[in-house]
Amino acid sequence: MPPPDTPLLVPSLLAGDHAALGQSVAAIEDAGLAWVHLDIMDAHFVPNLSFGPQTLAALRPRTSLYFDTHLMLAQPHLYIETFARAGAQNITVHVEPDYGHLDALRKIKALGLNAGLALNPDTPVEKIRPFLAEVDLILAMTVHPGFGGQVFMDEMLGKVRTLARWRREAGLRYRIEVDGGITLESGQACRIAGADTLVAGTSFFDATDRRKFADDATSGILQK
Repeated sequence: MPPPDTPLLVPSLLAGDHAALGQSVAAIEDAGLAWVHLDIMDAHFVPNLSFGPQTLAALRPRTSLYFDTHLMLAQPHLYIETFARAGAQNITVHVEPDYGHLDALRKIKALGLNAGLALNPDTPVEKIRPFLAEVDLILAMTVHPGFGGQVFMDEMLGKVRTLARWRREAGLRYRIEVDGGITLESGQACRIAGADTLVAGTSFFDATDRRKFADDATSGILQK
């Protein structure tokens, strides 16, 4: 996983053409990008269904993209091994459901993957603080999860600033990812606040020149 001073644009496959996901993955590669974000939804933790491990397994032989896998599941700990076998390279679980968070994060790491922890807009950022030393990535949702195309919630920038401060003060190396309503404008605001990993769905796939969009999204200097 790149160090946090390396900005990344991570297109969300949820916004791609679901009738041709392989072509959507190819579009990400053609834009010169290295990661793809995979939103896994169960219609319980979030009010929507997306795709499952069989989709990852089908795509894995067709691409070298890093599979940034976001489990929006009521019981994510039950599916860690399944998604690891399917080809996930990072697995991010949510802090909100009631399960053994620490055990889940350590299981992800024991399988040789990077581990992430996510929080929703209504969740106090302090809820994830006990786990910061255990993770490679923190995902701050900047919309209510479940559907693409939502408007960025500016009030989430305070959480990003707090995560960046905690990282700096503790000398940690976790990446700070933001997901939801990311455009060039909101993405730059997130980068100034301290985020280094920008998940963009609709804005990336709707861009006329996706390579230029990717370059513009990751240009500039992160606030230290």
